[in-house]
Amino acid sequence: MPDFLIAIILGIVEGLTEFLPVSSTAHLLIAEDLLGFHPPGEVLPIVIQLGAILAVVAVYWRKFWDVLVTLPTARPSQHFVLTVLVAFLPSVVAGLLLHSFIKEVLFARDIAPLVIATTLTLGGVVILVLERYRPTPRFTDGDTLPLWKAFQIGLCQVLAIFPGASRSGATILGGELLGVGRAAAAHFTFYLAVPTMMGATALDVYKNRDALAAAAWADIAIAFVVAFVVALVVVKGFIGFLSRYGLAPFGWYRIAAGVALFAWIALA
Repeated sequence: MPDFLIAIILGIVEGLTEFLPVSSTAHLLIAEDLLGFHPPGEVLPIVIQLGAILAVVAVYWRKFWDVLVTLPTARPSQHFVLTVLVAFLPSVVAGLLLHSFIKEVLFARDIAPLVIATTLTLGGVVILVLERYRPTPRFTDGDTLPLWKAFQIGLCQVLAIFPGASRSGATILGGELLGVGRAAAAHFTFYLAVPTMMGATALDVYKNRDALAAAAWADIAIAFVVAFVVALVVVKGFIGFLSRYGLAPFGWYRIAAGVALFAWIALA
């Protein structure tokens, strides 16, 4: 298969899964294996994440712009920035301390499929259980969460170091368990994605800087644009879908995908 077609497929996978509670990392790793595509230093999957993140910036540009221009004087804007930074902090610490372990152990080609199958399946079960027994929400505005609540959601996000766990799934479910309304948790997840994924991408690019010269930048550009366009559609529609159908469809999908991956591993 031509590399540009692979780039388009990976861009679609990234755009579809980055903000859904199904783990974009897991889907990208499995897609690469199925396509037999292993770029030098995994640069393409790293860079195209920015395409999906820019979709959040595009959808919420008015919010981010208003916060930026009023930050020096407006207490609500200052509080909003603090909540995002406080929630971002646990991932910074975990990423810096565990980067080698994450990349060399959890993402090792011989281990990652089993880790992904396990986390997909367990995550699906957790989603279905919490859909039935989630607590009554006490915080319904993702823009005005208390700092301590934002920090707790940030701790939940650290679970996403495991491939297949899903960053958005961890923060939305964690938020619901902590008494945050589903829509509010989803909005805050989008806000938190911007510094988190930009920081992760910057760290990965730095760690893989020697491979950048060997990267096929034309293919990366294609995947980047595709990921942005697809993620734009997903971000715009996700809150409405979540309000109407909840997380259960994603729970069932995760279980089915995890079982299928276990079967693939057993037959390989």
